[in-house]
Amino acid sequence: MTDKVVILVTAPSRVESRRIGRRLVEARLAACVNITGPVQSLYRWKGKMADDKEFMLFIKSTRGLFPRIRKEISKIHSYQTPEIICLPIVEGSEDYLKWVEESVVKATESI
Repeated sequence: MTDKVVILVTAPSRVESRRIGRRLVEARLAACVNITGPVQSLYRWKGKMADDKEFMLFIKSTRGLFPRIRKEISKIHSYQTPEIICLPIVEGSEDYLKWVEESVVKATESI
């Protein structure tokens, strides 16, 4: 098990997705953000079925930075309740995991 994570976030537009991704990478909270989409999202919101196109962000970082990432996304995301899900990276390429580690601030460092 590593301390590296992938954080999944959906956003309503490519523009907003890029704004979130750029902010996280510039702040060195994320090593990389991939944006895909649009994806079709089916979900229940406020008692009604929703069927929307969204963009998915795959954010690569470390577990220790997740609270700061979640806080930063919540500040700039347009959704009232944004999807912010943190998944562990159990194993991966040693070179890639080292690159992630070197690309982000340490969890104890300030931005």
